[in-house]
Amino acid sequence: MYKPLGTFPLLLLAAWPFHSAIAQNKPANTKDSVQQKKLGEVVISASRRPVTLDHVPSSVTVVSKKMLENDMSFTTDVTDILAREVPGMAPGSQTNSNVGQGLRGRSVLVMIDGIPQSSPLRNGEVDLRSIDPAVLERVEVLKGATAIYGNGATGGLINYITANPMGNKPISGRTSVNMTGGLVGLKNSVGGRFSQMLQGRAGKWDYITSGVYEQTGEYKDANGQLVGPNYSLGETETWNAYAKVGYHINSRQKLQLMYNFFRSQQNSNYTLVNGDISKGIPATGVLGKTAGVPTGSKGNHNVHLVYQADSLIGGTSLTADAYLESRDDIFYVSFGRFEGGDGQSHTLDKKKGLRLMLNSSLLNRNGFSGNISYGADLLNDITSQPLVDGRVWVPEMNMLNAAPFAETQFTFWQDLILKAGVRIENVGVKVKDYTTLRLTNADGSTITPAINVAGGNLNYTAKLFNAGIRYNKLPLFMPYFSFSQGFSVSDVGLALRDSKVNDIKKINTEAVLVNNYELGFVTEHRGLRFEFSSFLSTSKLGADMIFDPNTGLFNVSRTPERIYGFEAALSYAVLKNLDLSASYSYLEGKADTAKTGGSYNVYLNGRRIAPPKMTATIAYRPIKALEVRAQYMGVQGRDRFVKNAKGVYNGNEGPVKVYNLVNLGASYKLNAKTMFTMGIDNLFNEDYFPARSQWFMQPGFYAKGRGASFNLGIAITY
Repeated sequence: MYKPLGTFPLLLLAAWPFHSAIAQNKPANTKDSVQQKKLGEVVISASRRPVTLDHVPSSVTVVSKKMLENDMSFTTDVTDILAREVPGMAPGSQTNSNVGQGLRGRSVLVMIDGIPQSSPLRNGEVDLRSIDPAVLERVEVLKGATAIYGNGATGGLINYITANPMGNKPISGRTSVNMTGGLVGLKNSVGGRFSQMLQGRAGKWDYITSGVYEQTGEYKDANGQLVGPNYSLGETETWNAYAKVGYHINSRQKLQLMYNFFRSQQNSNYTLVNGDISKGIPATGVLGKTAGVPTGSKGNHNVHLVYQADSLIGGTSLTADAYLESRDDIFYVSFGRFEGGDGQSHTLDKKKGLRLMLNSSLLNRNGFSGNISYGADLLNDITSQPLVDGRVWVPEMNMLNAAPFAETQFTFWQDLILKAGVRIENVGVKVKDYTTLRLTNADGSTITPAINVAGGNLNYTAKLFNAGIRYNKLPLFMPYFSFSQGFSVSDVGLALRDSKVNDIKKINTEAVLVNNYELGFVTEHRGLRFEFSSFLSTSKLGADMIFDPNTGLFNVSRTPERIYGFEAALSYAVLKNLDLSASYSYLEGKADTAKTGGSYNVYLNGRRIAPPKMTATIAYRPIKALEVRAQYMGVQGRDRFVKNAKGVYNGNEGPVKVYNLVNLGASYKLNAKTMFTMGIDNLFNEDYFPARSQWFMQPGFYAKGRGASFNLGIAITY
């Protein structure tokens, strides 16, 4: 149970909704609109109402449609795209799993148009691969703890914004075909991709629909050897079906329905051969039938209905939406781990949600303007993790989450932005009586016995605040500061399945409350934009996965944590046809294992803290129809731990060695309707282990990264 932390004076202003009919209809030649054009008119969802990027007093990265299309000439793996484009995000692993790929050392809430894909009840860490990037308009990444969209975003949120209909034709479309494969070990590595999009407008209706199919070949490393098949994206079949239909009731009201289906499963012709970490021998595979059913996302369904109304009484706007989400994610087979034989688990997650938000102007006179967004969220999330054969590993958890919220934003003298908000979480989780599975060693001896556990209700309440300030007077130095809180029920399912007691009330299922402090600034001058942000993230309880070498199991450590770091990002239009961008991010974190209240004595492991990361991109357009891009990502080393008594590193604590990756891509527009694309991933055929392969210290996941590979495509619009 969390108690209120105090009252922010700015929130008192939210109680008096002074309205102005012209609050959001300023003349185009005002200083404010000129400033927006200078700083960019990117619309984001860092608050519950759309705002421009220069009005956000915290660090946000927007991956635009253009950036997505450029990156897709190398890879369609959205986890790899985000790792290259988002400072502060951990590097990807080129697998179906995003284990360890958090933001600023904490968990991420992944959403599609605001629909949560993550389930903090049982975090399977597969939520980043929830949709194909071809149907996205952009990706909005808010870094640092936030409660804007509910619990689970202790490290930030990633919102996949789906495409909207464009143009005024009754029908138009785009067809693209790609061929992919390895440049080293071409045999059996060739794959293909087909994407079809149609869109149009007719009267009050508009629509967009899309279908994507992709089949990858075998993934080969820099030596032409098969990459270990555990969760590999090689030999993977992906489907995505997307549709959005809108009806404009009148000039101020709109109704929109969206549906998206995503499936991505590996059907490998190989069985796993474990790697030998001590000798540097990578995991690979031999021909043979893979045990169990195909791993990956068996199906992820999202349905979203939105009603929007503008300029109601007093200029108030209304957004009401309802959504359904259902997903089934299948994991690899655990041999000899469970009583009764081998087991393969899958997470089942079903969500139903309702949201209501009103936005009203507060005042607009004498250089002052403001607004308040207020409403409530209601979410029912039912999550479990059974084995595929029906045995119960994690029982069904039925969560009901109700949360009223309010958020204000004020602009003073058109340059000083103040923002403050509050959200009250009320969470209840129901669990029926269940029995844990007895876990065994390879010889069948018991590691943990089966225990009959009495179910019951788990209840959480939390009052969460955010506040920020930004000053945009001087383009050369636009500083900002923010304080925000995040809340998560912190993988209740993991605690339930590993229970050593007979009653859930005796299990430590206390939620995680995170305080995030951020200080940064933006510099803009002509074609240059530079942003620097530093942050500190603290929590009285953590959820660190600690490996026990005696049992071979991971346990959750609930100790105080302190994480800090900084990020820098630069973009520069050197010439009209030459653009440069670069970024650097650094992160460190420690835990107070003795719970002394201030002595953070143990480093957080690699699952939480990513090594430093550098990125850079050069885009050159020698002629109007041709663009050539070179992309770099460098993952620096991290070595914080010592070997255990057995002479090996504990799980999640392996040292990470440096590796550097370069991509080369080009796009050529033959005419107004036809474009050719070419991409080479890992241009210099770097022989490396991705960061997760190194720190995870699991022989089955000690797989190398993909060697040099190609992607050739043609796209036709009409």
